[in-house]
Amino acid sequence: MCKRERIKNGLLKIGEVAREAGVLRSTIRYYTDIGLLAVAEKLSPGGYRLYGREETLARIQQIRAIAEKNRTLEDIKKELETAIAGGSNGSLYQTPVEKRVQ
Repeated sequence: MCKRERIKNGLLKIGEVAREAGVLRSTIRYYTDIGLLAVAEKLSPGGYRLYGREETLARIQQIRAIAEKNRTLEDIKKELETAIAGGSNGSLYQTPVEKRVQ
């Protein structure tokens, strides 16, 4: 899958996600390994993890919003699971700007 096709399908490699989210690649890997982020496709033909752009960037924003409250990663994971199970899809953690736009 070429870059143009990946981007058209909304898939990003780990470095592209990190750049857009403003975090390190190692942070993305760590969040994936502990279950805070999901990989959209296990591996591209070149062996890269591919992430859904919108879902991943939104989830990273949610993680950062919760982390600003000085929560541990375990607490963050529980809060995200609770928000999703409650049907809010994490909207509890949107920024004030996002709430106004909706």
